[in-house]
Amino acid sequence: MSVGEVSSGGSAAGHPSARWRSVPELLDAQAATAPDAPAVAFPALEATYSHFAASSVRSARLLRAAGVVPGDRVGVLLREGCEPFVSFAVGAMRIGALCVPINARNKTHELAYVMNHAGLRILLTSREFLELIDEAGAPEACRVVVIGEDPDFESGAELVDADEVVALEPHAQPDDPVLLLYTSGTTSDPKGCMLTHAALLAEGENCAGRLGLTSEDRFWTPLALFHVGGWQTLLSAFSRGACFSHAGFFEAGKALDQLERERCTAAFPAFELIWVALLDHPRFGEADLSALRLVMNVAVPEAMERMQERVPHAVQVSCFGLTESCGSMCITDPSSSLHSRTHTSGRPLPGMEVSIRDLESGEECPPGVPGELYFRGVTTFSAYYANPQTTAEVIDANGWVRTGDILRWEEDGTVAFMGRLKDMLKVGGENVSVAEIEGYLITHPAVAVVAVVGAPDGRYQEVPAAFVQLIPGGEATEGELIDYCIGRIATYKVPRYVRFIEEFPATATAKIQKFVLRERIAAELVDRGITEAPKPAARR
Repeated sequence: MSVGEVSSGGSAAGHPSARWRSVPELLDAQAATAPDAPAVAFPALEATYSHFAASSVRSARLLRAAGVVPGDRVGVLLREGCEPFVSFAVGAMRIGALCVPINARNKTHELAYVMNHAGLRILLTSREFLELIDEAGAPEACRVVVIGEDPDFESGAELVDADEVVALEPHAQPDDPVLLLYTSGTTSDPKGCMLTHAALLAEGENCAGRLGLTSEDRFWTPLALFHVGGWQTLLSAFSRGACFSHAGFFEAGKALDQLERERCTAAFPAFELIWVALLDHPRFGEADLSALRLVMNVAVPEAMERMQERVPHAVQVSCFGLTESCGSMCITDPSSSLHSRTHTSGRPLPGMEVSIRDLESGEECPPGVPGELYFRGVTTFSAYYANPQTTAEVIDANGWVRTGDILRWEEDGTVAFMGRLKDMLKVGGENVSVAEIEGYLITHPAVAVVAVVGAPDGRYQEVPAAFVQLIPGGEATEGELIDYCIGRIATYKVPRYVRFIEEFPATATAKIQKFVLRERIAAELVDRGITEAPKPAARR
């Protein structure tokens, strides 16, 4: 069984994206070729390639004047979909720093971890996040800057000549890490994936090539830039001189207006929850989306088919990827059959190798037999930041990355997603580590043992449900433990159900049998006629 379109062994050499050394070099090349072409479009702003390139240079000058040097980590905590977010991210790349986009949904516990673990030199934010940052406690060495409200910072551009920034760029190397994205993993804390210029450029080239993008396209997404999907869309557009169109904070009506107003031609909503909200909007039936030719989503086959029926003129494709692969490593070909586009994730992209291995023997699985997916190639992340042990556990000596995801080969060389081996939840499109929730709940003084599983949910696919064993004599209620989480971990991670248990079902080696707990909560919800969990609101 072939394991990929191009056997690359992890090197970017020979890949079409290798003609650019860095992301800023790609941007500057497009600005020189088509300076007046639209580069980025947000609900409140649209900028040409020449304007955006100049904006990113100014951002680099501001960062340089603030003392940022190559290798420093530049945090960006801004509302998703604003031009300064992208400008400062690319500006940081221009001077060899690592941009650290921070999830705007983080609460104090998560924000404190990311700021301290990344060792931020500077944090760029807006006034709305100041109280949260103050509660979380920024590291002493980290300068917090409110964009547009810090005269000392804003005047810094006059202190650094553009030539100084330009002089740094030739020193950029394709394998330099420039983007640090934190993603939930199998450990209790998020892991920081380091992505290089080469990986970002290859991902953009791969995605654009598979989808057939051209300079005439407007590639739309609501995916935030603290998620890898946002960067995949941006780099795909940049690789073709197309326009990156971003929804900002997603609201179905405004997103529909934007798709119609900008005549967007391709869309990457990714998650069923997002796209269905748009399809179910009261104005959807009258909206003119005739320019839309392609939509990329991820969902179960039945849902993919239904979504294709709702927008019959736009070809719907699927994909598979993760932060560690810099986004999609597999995408279905738009020319493939409806069955292939809705039931598989397509073939591996150029320069990517995929191996599906038997869970016990480690041997390559034949078509139709599920196994764990391993990958390597041009878009592979370089390492987990400041975490060599976990890096070594995930990437083997031959460069293969273990995913913990279960897929199978189809006879035609496409892959089909089957489920997750690792203990993860997918809550409305957000990756959630149950260990992260368990690690926080266990800090409650009355909690002795906690196990979190996914409970089926009609709106979010699944939501966290916590089974809790209290310490002897300990007292707590469901509402109290939910209150304990609210405001401290992101809302989508807050358990929607808490059940108290005297004894956990366990194996002979004392490992909690979570599948029993999942079956238990699912059966309870069916018996009670509950299809959607209540929203996590404080209960006093």
